[in-house]
Amino acid sequence: MATDESVPKAPSAQMQANLQRIEQLSQRLVAALARKQAHDPALDAPDPNIFLRSAAAWMQEVAKNPAKVIEQQVGWWGKTLKHYAEAQTVLAQGKLAAPPDPGPRDRRFSNPLWDTHPYFNFIKQQYLLNAEAIRQSVGSLDHLDANDRNRVEYFTRQIIDMMAPTNFFGTNPDALERAVQTEGESLVKGLENLIRDIEANDGELLVTLSDPEAFKVGVNIGATPGSVVFRNRILELIQYTPSTDKVHRTPLLIFPPWINKFYILDLKPQNSLIKWIVDQGFTLFVVSWKNPDETYADFGMDDYIKEGYLEALDAVKAITGEDKVNTIGYCIAGTTLSLTLAMMARRGDPSIKSATFFTMLSDFSDQGEFAPFLTDDFIGGIEREVADKGFLSSKIMARTFSFLRSNDLIFQPAIRSYMLGEAPPAFDLLYWNGDGTNLPAKMAVEYLRGLCQQDRFAQGTYLVDGEPVSPADIRIPICAVGCETDHIAAWKASFNGLRRYGSKDKTFIMSESGHIAGIVNPPGKDKYGHYTNDAPMSELTPDDWLQGATYTKGSWWPRWGEWLARRSGAKVAARQPGSHPDYPVLCAAPGTYVLRRRD
Repeated sequence: MATDESVPKAPSAQMQANLQRIEQLSQRLVAALARKQAHDPALDAPDPNIFLRSAAAWMQEVAKNPAKVIEQQVGWWGKTLKHYAEAQTVLAQGKLAAPPDPGPRDRRFSNPLWDTHPYFNFIKQQYLLNAEAIRQSVGSLDHLDANDRNRVEYFTRQIIDMMAPTNFFGTNPDALERAVQTEGESLVKGLENLIRDIEANDGELLVTLSDPEAFKVGVNIGATPGSVVFRNRILELIQYTPSTDKVHRTPLLIFPPWINKFYILDLKPQNSLIKWIVDQGFTLFVVSWKNPDETYADFGMDDYIKEGYLEALDAVKAITGEDKVNTIGYCIAGTTLSLTLAMMARRGDPSIKSATFFTMLSDFSDQGEFAPFLTDDFIGGIEREVADKGFLSSKIMARTFSFLRSNDLIFQPAIRSYMLGEAPPAFDLLYWNGDGTNLPAKMAVEYLRGLCQQDRFAQGTYLVDGEPVSPADIRIPICAVGCETDHIAAWKASFNGLRRYGSKDKTFIMSESGHIAGIVNPPGKDKYGHYTNDAPMSELTPDDWLQGATYTKGSWWPRWGEWLARRSGAKVAARQPGSHPDYPVLCAAPGTYVLRRRD
């Protein structure tokens, strides 16, 4: 006779309700996916010929060096079978346990069950052994050129990371535990999160990294007081309200990148570079770029220089009554500032007194981690895409940037959101990261082809308004900040580019951390330090410079502030926004352009 324990329990009312909700949400999911818009297939994957070349290279290895290939295969089989035998030995002893696991720690496998439970431990160890074997096999291909090897290694890493057992519900102990604990409620919330993301991106899957309701630009993010005092079709110019009675005579104008929005420099008062600069007694202007649509299809790099840089400079000079302006260019805006400076030098225009560059590339001979995306197949796909739509969608760029750090920006957030059913965190930096902008069609192609791929500025052949310009044309004082672990603008590539500049007054600072955290690094926390070296840059390689550099604990902001102050003149009475009759206050900062969300 069956006991009570042997009779299966009926699903609870909550479980039944959750199953019904999943069925309803599944229909909504199908509808959301149906909204996906077609785009050029070259944006989704590399040219298949790269796989043919890789296969041919491997066959050459087999033919020319069979011993090496056999050694790799035998080594993989040996490790795999050894772990299988160890697992079987423990189970044969009547223990529901895993064999000893001395392998390297991986934060993806932080749940104790990965080390203690025989099922999860076996899956984890076999995955790691397979991943090691694949990396070793790809890394040993001797018959691929450098570009193909770089791409194959990159896409191999993507496949390995994608196939991690943590990315699948049935092999993720965290997800399984949460589903049992919540009687399926975590799965319902996860499905709701998935549908929300697909609906928000017109059928595309982009993981929401930050709570979209936690921040409002101009209220609790990007809220340093100021006013828009000039506007044209590509920018709004913000003049910030002074916080000191006296300010340096020479004003400062910041050109942020237009791939994202300017308030990365003004997230909150505690880490706002904008607020800090104002508090140091500088008259600060910041450009807020327009988020372009298809009507900007023919807006190119020359237009950004003419209507962006030059018109903003003219406005700042008129408002302050000064003949010269100090400038900052961040990332792509720093590259374009360099083009502008070279053009102005050719024309004898002395309007810019000094330039500071944040994580800026002017020499693209070392394309770093972006190299897999700067080949003809991918850029050709972008050319066809923008020719059709008139702009490069921020969604495409967001996806590309995310795949440079796929575990941190795709897989782990997806696990938390879709498998565990967690709401995205209220994180200002990630909120900004999700607030992307489009690129005009013409500008995107000119930048990717002429600068990134062909490296024409470093070679002195890039044309600005029909004139060739070169880094050697730039002779004003410059200060550049590179970031030690920057995966977008590697500090060594930035350093090498700056060596080409004609200026004899060059300062380089290397901040610890990456492309964003190395710049948004306020004084006081001492989380990241920085390196400096007074030796002439032109006489040193990046490695030589670093070997002779001095490390300083804490933020680079004060050091740079002193550098800027020495080039900003005596103190004068603080300037209030709107005080010039030709440049009245148009609206309060952060303005209107920054509020336009992506397509």
